[in-house]
Amino acid sequence: MKQMLIASLLAAGLCGSAAAQTTPPDTAQHQKQELARGDPARWYKEDRGNKAQLATLRKEIGAALTEALADCRQQPAAERKDCQAAARQTYRDDMANLAQLNAEAHQPPKTDVTGE
Repeated sequence: MKQMLIASLLAAGLCGSAAAQTTPPDTAQHQKQELARGDPARWYKEDRGNKAQLATLRKEIGAALTEALADCRQQPAAERKDCQAAARQTYRDDMANLAQLNAEAHQPPKTDVTGE
């Protein structure tokens, strides 16, 4: 019984994640081609300087905006405008706090010495 419940939940989760896919088909095809070649070497090179780190963060924030806007296009028309406005506001906020976000991203992880 317990195994059937877990299997049902996994199946429902997989169906839900497939329905929520918003990657355009041409982008998905390009991603498949890239993955077939293996991981790019750049993934394993850390951004050494602050300027490079900020450039990477700008790219990531821009990519997040693109994904958010694609998700908004999946919304009903009545909700789409508010969704797009929220996505653009998040983009503006993130770009305004770029230095702070970069500093937070490059702090060493905090360890919990209490064991909680």
